[in-house]
Amino acid sequence: MKRSIFISNIIQEMADYDKGSPKHINHFLKVFSYARTIGILEGLDKETRLILETAAVLHDIGIPISKEKYGSSAGHYQELEGPPIAEKLLKKYAVSEELIQRVCYLIGHHHTYSAIDGMDYQILIEADFLVNCDEEKMTPEQIDHIRSKYFRTKTGKRLLDDLFPPKAENP
Repeated sequence: MKRSIFISNIIQEMADYDKGSPKHINHFLKVFSYARTIGILEGLDKETRLILETAAVLHDIGIPISKEKYGSSAGHYQELEGPPIAEKLLKKYAVSEELIQRVCYLIGHHHTYSAIDGMDYQILIEADFLVNCDEEKMTPEQIDHIRSKYFRTKTGKRLLDDLFPPKAENP
């Protein structure tokens, strides 16, 4: 299956999964767009980009079951519940077991910022923050903290600065 068809199928499956929730569908589409842009401009190889883009679409797949089971969509519940659902979905496609396992790992850690172990993980975190800073109406101080603590890629930093210019330094 061609890469673009695979990603488009995953997007459609996730839209079906989140049917009736434009907030969630729009969220994963924005995260996907930022992740793809950063991945391309940071020079990721095609396989790593495919992992990143797939994880970006599926990263919040654990939200509905978390709300159902725990009455909460807190990050640690998403990380716990999302990977098995994503694995089942991905096994329907002719993709490698390595891709499936890495995507599930990223879904299972996308709210864990202390163990970033690859560019796919770093970029997923940055893309999700780019969207969350806006959607959660974060303050300039919160965004400055996120900028200094979590952003590492040149492209991610530039996008964050375009969206939320940093405060001017005092001379």
